[in-house]
Amino acid sequence: ALHQLYYDPNIENKNLAQKWLMQAQVSPQAWHFSWLLLHMDKVPEIQYFGASALHIKISRYWNDIPADQYESLKSQLFTHITRFASGSKIVLTRLCVALASLALSMMPEAWPCAVADMVRMFQAEDSNVDGQARCLALLELLTVLPEEFQTSRLPQYRKGQVRSVLAQECSSVFPLLEQLLQQQDSPGFIKQKVLKCFSSWVQLEIPLMDCENLIQAAFTSLQDPELFDTAVEAVVNAISQPDAQRYVNTLLKLIPPVLGLQEQLRQAVQSGDMETSHGICRIAVALGENHSRALLDQVEHWQSFLALVNMIMFCTGIPGHYPVNETTSSLTLTFWYTLQDDILSFEPDKQAVYQQVYRPVYFQLVDVLLHKAQFPSDEEYGFWSSDEKEQFRIYRVDISDTLMYVYEMLGAELLSSLYDKLGRLLTNTEQPSTWQHTEALLYGFQSIAETIDVNYSDVVPGLIGLIPRISISNVQLADTVMFTIGALSEWLADHPVMINNVLPLVLQALGNPELSISSVSTLKKICRECKYDLPPYAANIVAVSQEVLMKQIHKTSQCMWLMQALGFLLSALQVEEILKNLHSLITPYIQQLEKLADETPNPSNKLAIIHILGLLSNLFTTLDISHHDDDHENNEVKKVPVQQGPNPVVVVLQQVFQLIQKVLSKWLNDAQVVESVCAIFEKSVKTLLDDFAPMVPQLCEMLGQMYSTIPQASAIDLTRQLVHIFAHEPAHFPPIKALFLLVTSVTLTLFQQGPRDHPDIVDSFMQLLAQALKRKPDLFLCSNLDVKAVFQCGVLSLKFPEAPTVKASCGFFTELLPRCGEIAPVGQVVHENGKVLLQAVLEGVGGQASRSLMDHFAEILFALNKHCFSYLSIWIKEAMQQDGFPSARITPEQKENFSQQILSRERVNKRRVKEMVKEFTLLCRGLHGTEYTADY
Repeated sequence: ALHQLYYDPNIENKNLAQKWLMQAQVSPQAWHFSWLLLHMDKVPEIQYFGASALHIKISRYWNDIPADQYESLKSQLFTHITRFASGSKIVLTRLCVALASLALSMMPEAWPCAVADMVRMFQAEDSNVDGQARCLALLELLTVLPEEFQTSRLPQYRKGQVRSVLAQECSSVFPLLEQLLQQQDSPGFIKQKVLKCFSSWVQLEIPLMDCENLIQAAFTSLQDPELFDTAVEAVVNAISQPDAQRYVNTLLKLIPPVLGLQEQLRQAVQSGDMETSHGICRIAVALGENHSRALLDQVEHWQSFLALVNMIMFCTGIPGHYPVNETTSSLTLTFWYTLQDDILSFEPDKQAVYQQVYRPVYFQLVDVLLHKAQFPSDEEYGFWSSDEKEQFRIYRVDISDTLMYVYEMLGAELLSSLYDKLGRLLTNTEQPSTWQHTEALLYGFQSIAETIDVNYSDVVPGLIGLIPRISISNVQLADTVMFTIGALSEWLADHPVMINNVLPLVLQALGNPELSISSVSTLKKICRECKYDLPPYAANIVAVSQEVLMKQIHKTSQCMWLMQALGFLLSALQVEEILKNLHSLITPYIQQLEKLADETPNPSNKLAIIHILGLLSNLFTTLDISHHDDDHENNEVKKVPVQQGPNPVVVVLQQVFQLIQKVLSKWLNDAQVVESVCAIFEKSVKTLLDDFAPMVPQLCEMLGQMYSTIPQASAIDLTRQLVHIFAHEPAHFPPIKALFLLVTSVTLTLFQQGPRDHPDIVDSFMQLLAQALKRKPDLFLCSNLDVKAVFQCGVLSLKFPEAPTVKASCGFFTELLPRCGEIAPVGQVVHENGKVLLQAVLEGVGGQASRSLMDHFAEILFALNKHCFSYLSIWIKEAMQQDGFPSARITPEQKENFSQQILSRERVNKRRVKEMVKEFTLLCRGLHGTEYTADY
């Protein structure tokens, strides 16, 4: 089987062999064949399998081993490790892991001084194996022991017990490691192994003072290029353990050796040795980031900590462009967050002292970060790969987040300092600045203005005045100018006189495809925030937008944003102005659509149709002429009608209605086109609310015809929207009621033919029924609504494999059951068929449905309990009497227990019912008490 696994070219044979071998590993015979496979005449792959099988048996089936065999197992493992000390490295490691697992299971009772014994066994002279090989085998064993502990499956109480035993046993390990590191004649590979071993042990939360000598020795090893990487890992692991902050004196002793690395760091930077500078930076950051609070508290040592902070500042500002010439600066960013949090967490007096020391440091940090955020020269940037450019983009976002955070410490003074620098840069005629420098300062401004309210800043008017003076020579700078204007759109709404300073720049940028995202998103922000101040500019904005739309400069999603921007803009105009602008804006598209409607359907005209319908949807999403009164008292948005006569959107929709019907008649088979048509009306209904009323009769008629011909989910979703908005409008509701009944009867027919291929329709239908019950329950009183058939469809939908569909069905029943009392037909159907519903719910809980849905099933049980309690107590008894129901894994006692819980007094507590269902589903699935349920 092993030969087949390793050498057979046929993948199916390999898989078969692997399956068989995995079963073999856990079989009782593994105790016997493992040792045979470890014979010295076998090849390493086969020996490795033997060692792995031993480890699996010891780690997972410990309870199968009789206590009287522990000793012989231990001595056999020792013998084999000694034998493999000069043999195959991978086999040696597996054997060490097996012995480590054995030791963890035996200590402390069955093997009191396990670690000391290991050290003694390997130090004993053994003429067959040379000292170096024995030493390496011992170090391997000592290294894997803590690692095996971290991943072991020991129960929680044992873990704590074994951890403290191991921590005590470090007194047998550390002196040996120190001696090996200090010996002049220790070869490099031994020292490397020693450092790895130390790295592994420090993760057992060993007191930092016990590690002091080894940490110092690791610092010395940093001078040896061969040991450098391993020594960095050892120092970083030792400093970073959470427990280390308790040992402040030891931490203070570590600052001088860290500062002592600065010369090595400078040389590495000069010679372009990225690995060395990266490693030294990791050490400085580990000490600063993990212990800044503890070290700040040592007021009398403030200078040495400040020196460490300055060393980290050097790492943040390391020369070169990230990620091409350096990868170190990004490691330092979280340190600055931590330090700031710690300073701001002191009581006011102490904080004032630290602010005095650290405010200048943070101002310096801003300069350093903005320098690092600068783009390289155009020529250099041209050579970067797309991956490097993307990493640089993410790095700049991280810098932006840091600047925003630093604002909390430096406040308005930060904006003033950025403004002064930008002003000096743009007005200095002696030394013309590079565009990179200007861009970085603006980027800093934008980072802060995007999230922090700059309305009270006295420098923004000056900044808006400076922006037109920037000579824009390339795309990156132009993008940042756009995003900065966008970030200031709320400020512009409060200072409308300044709009004219920046709007021409935005409109000019709209014509440049390279600035597509930044210019369109900025225009959208301005139109949204400043719409009531834009009427004087409206004609110009519409004209420029129309031109770029006709020239097809922008990609689809930017065209959609542009339409949303125009919707905001038009909302603030007079009705006749809106109609005039709509006419000029939409007419070219309507003419295009008329042409397309006459063509035979094909893929390219389909895309064009979807594009035009999308433009109309997005325009109608934001075109809203009723002023929203934000009434914060009750958080309800009130609409105040502004004008007499029909809404402009309705006027346009009525004009294009027949054209849309014509498009539909040809494309009824195509779900995407149908969805795009429904989207226009859905967006309009959501925005217009009651103003949409004149469209209701013809839309209902069209939806009815569409759905009767070819049922599609998007038509049901639109019907649901209409039910939601017009449920309480007697004048407009009759056509919606007729549509609801038609959709229901068509869907019931679909259920008879087999609904499995249409989970989306079933999902939308269940949501429609729930909405109807919520907003207009008396729809269920209609004589031509077959409540029983609808109920049965709901039960069927609970058994679908698609989770969203099941969730929607649960939602339907959660709305239906509370109506048992008030709507006679519902009450009758539930009382006659409720047992079938309970059966389906229990099947789902029993393991048929995804575990993520259990809360939704619990909601149905809760509702049954509340509204049909006397029936439920009979139904649950009958259901649970079936053998193997709802799961073969469950005992009659467990079923009885669950039934009693569900019917107990706790049934009125929804949270408890959810817990009962979770508990029961785990029992049904055989997962109760396993590691799968830890996070459940």
